[in-house]
Amino acid sequence: MMRGAVSTGLVTVMVMILVVLNQTESAIVKKPHRKSCNIYIGNWVYDQSYPLYDSKTCPFIEKQFNCKSNGRLDSEYLKYRWQPSGCNLPRFNGLDFLGRVMRGKKLMFVGDSLSLNQWQSLTCLLHNAAPNVKFTLTRSPSGLSVFSFPAYNSSIMFSRNAFLVDIVGAPPNRVMKLDSISSSSLWKTADVLVFNSWHWWLHTGRKQPWDKIQFGRNETVKDMDRLVAYEKAMGTWAKWIDQNIDPSKTKVFFQGVSPDHGRANEWSKQGGKGSCIGETKPVIGSKYRAGPHRAEMVVAKLIKMMKKPARLMDVTLMSQLRKDGHPSVYGLGGHKAPDCSHWCLAGVPDTWNQLLYTELFHYGFF
Repeated sequence: MMRGAVSTGLVTVMVMILVVLNQTESAIVKKPHRKSCNIYIGNWVYDQSYPLYDSKTCPFIEKQFNCKSNGRLDSEYLKYRWQPSGCNLPRFNGLDFLGRVMRGKKLMFVGDSLSLNQWQSLTCLLHNAAPNVKFTLTRSPSGLSVFSFPAYNSSIMFSRNAFLVDIVGAPPNRVMKLDSISSSSLWKTADVLVFNSWHWWLHTGRKQPWDKIQFGRNETVKDMDRLVAYEKAMGTWAKWIDQNIDPSKTKVFFQGVSPDHGRANEWSKQGGKGSCIGETKPVIGSKYRAGPHRAEMVVAKLIKMMKKPARLMDVTLMSQLRKDGHPSVYGLGGHKAPDCSHWCLAGVPDTWNQLLYTELFHYGFF
């Protein structure tokens, strides 16, 4: 009896020690603190518990992002989790997001199809967390999509606006006005704004939705350096935030620049004419051969100069490392037009939303 009691006592003590050690580790590593841990610097690690949801359980997912449904057979790209250096991210908790972060609030993504990608990801994450909770989904011709949970009085919106600044007129006289934002009244209705713009700035030919560029009162040109034009437009956006947003009521984020993977020499010394086609694993480590993205550097500089607080979700590096995460030939274009710009769902945008969740709740925005 004495030996049994001693053995039981030792087991109990060992369990208590393990619990204390686990709590200590959690206190040191798990909870991210902005001053001590940059959650955007790290690497991708294999995690068998991923993905956070199955695309089959998301009935409204768009075909262009639904890689599995489009025939992608490999699944390892779904199993990677973002691991910051020095801390862990809290796992995305959809019920917590709805109940504590977004109850009675509106979140709006404003931008191009990469914002659509992130909006779709978040709606899938939330529906997966609360599959029996009633939702409404409306898509209007004006470019506004609204996903609402009436029980939480919460809405997740997407407003399509690829350049953020105005484009006026009709072909062949469509003018992009780099110093004008007039379609922003809707932005003021949101409690959280997540902006994004870059993907469309490099389009030419038929995909270019403007014919001339105007900056200043009378300066109009046929074209100009696109990065210069982008910086002028984002400066107009920053000015609009400074003049129109009350930080006590509205939290502002910029999604960061989502990279494409059309040139293998950006991540591989072998280079060649390769793209994201056939890629099944991330870049190993925390460095990307091509280095920082120029557009991301522009946004980072402007945000530091703003009077009102805006948070840069610096997702560029982590996304650069995911050459395996695109639809590739399993998007809308198939083998004729492989997609190395958007992202499969489930996939990389789920991590963007995990970071947004961390920013909003664990960093004390609400």
